[in-house]
This record gives sequence, C-alpha cells and structure tokens, in this order.
Amino acid sequence: MGAAQTRAEHNYHELSDKTGFSLEQINILHKRFKQLSGEADTISKENLKSIPALSDNPIKNQIIEAFFDKRNQHNGEVGVYDEIGFEEFLMVMSHFRPPSLRTSEEEKKAMRKDKLQFLFNMHDTDSDGKITLEEYRKVVEELLSRSGAIGLEAAKAIADAAMLEVASSSMPDMPADYFYEGITFEHFEQILNGLEMESRMHIRFLDIDTVTMRCDRQ
Repeated sequence: MGAAQTRAEHNYHELSDKTGFSLEQINILHKRFKQLSGEADTISKENLKSIPALSDNPIKNQIIEAFFDKRNQHNGEVGVYDEIGFEEFLMVMSHFRPPSLRTSEEEKKAMRKDKLQFLFNMHDTDSDGKITLEEYRKVVEELLSRSGAIGLEAAKAIADAAMLEVASSSMPDMPADYFYEGITFEHFEQILNGLEMESRMHIRFLDIDTVTMRCDRQ
C-alpha cells in the first residue's frame, strides 16, 4: 500500500512539472476523470458526450475532439486517439490553466501562445496547418444555426462576412484571395492580437472551474 502510494505521489510530481497544475489540482482532476471513466483507466468520446453541461454547447463536438487530438499533447504527433488516459486528459486540461500572481511575463506569453495553438487546432480540423473558410464556417454555423434564430444559409453568409471583416481589420494588406486559401497560425495570432484570454479561457463543462483552483506552484 505504502509503495503504491509512493509511486502515485511520484507520478503526480511528474505530471505537475509537465502541466503546471498543483498536486491538489491534479488530485481533484483525477477524481473527476475516474467519475467520467467509470473507474476505468481510459475515457472515450462517449464518456465526454455524457456530460450534461456539455450537451447544449454548440461546439461540443470540437471540444470533445480536442481531448483526443494528439497535437494538444506537446509531443509533435499528429492524429487522434481512440481513448485517452489520465495523463493525456490532464495535458489537455492544462491548456485552460489560468496565470497566477506569480506567473512571469515570459510565462504569460508562453501560456497565451499555448492557448492560441489549442484554439487554432480546434478550427484546423484536418490538421494541415491552416484554417480554411470552410472549417471556419462550420464553427460559426453551429454557433448561429443551433440557436434557432436564423437559417443555415444566413449562418453561412454571416460566417463569410465575419471572417473577412476580422481579416480586413487585423491584416488590411492581405489580399482576399490569399486569405481564402487558409489562415496560418501566424495569421491567427495576428487576428486575436489584443484579445485577453489568459484568465478567461477556462473550462466549466467538467464541473470543475479551473479559474477558481489555486495555482500556487509558479
């Protein structure tokens, strides 16, 4: 029993170094992981689909897919997992960790870039390094059409207009034809320049609000 506990504690320290979460946070997230998995060692997309608070989210599919996207594991791999273990789960959750009072400016810049890359990956559904108009449309259409306020064609038109409006205001020198070919991550960073998301991009649908969790390590 003691040896098993020592191994678990050692593993938690390693996960803390990888993710920036405190040992307390990792313990809380592990309990939630076990609830989702039914005490199994891995979870599937079906496990996440069963979360009540996520069922009404218009981009729930993109959120769920992000947990199984290998690009979000910081290991340079591309592809998807059929199921993920706790470490993979925790790595994805770390993208939503807010900065603390002890977080340096350099660390904040790195966290912001990490969050932007995560959002970029959610839109870049074919993993080709670009967000095409068609990929962008899918997200906007789901957000608008599922509300029931407008039809699908109107949602497409709004998606097109919104994408070009953002591009023209953020990157006025970019030709429209070039923009339609796809947004690179560098373009994505420019478009979202000035948008504060370091403390706002967090997750609630797991019934754990990471913003309220203490980040004492930094």
